[in-house]
Amino acid sequence: MSLTDEDVRKLALLARLDLSDAEVQKVRPQLDGILGFVQKLSELDTDGVEPMTTALDVDNRWREDTPVAGLTHQQALANSPSHDDECFLVPPVLGSAGARK
Repeated sequence: MSLTDEDVRKLALLARLDLSDAEVQKVRPQLDGILGFVQKLSELDTDGVEPMTTALDVDNRWREDTPVAGLTHQQALANSPSHDDECFLVPPVLGSAGARK
């Protein structure tokens, strides 16, 4: 499968990246290579292979899940650099980039 410039632009938009035409031309063959590698992986015969989440034999040791007292509403707000009496106040994260077509 070969990506088109339009495919790369759509992926860039989803990733909130603003790529120039030159960057699209540079990234397209790199993404094609990644997709080719994924295609090779999907062709592997994995019948009988046990699914795994890590290559290491790790035994997580968790503490007992016991309820503990948390912060009050006012204590949590006191840790914020900006808040009103009810909510944390944060600046916009996406700005005008979220308004793209």
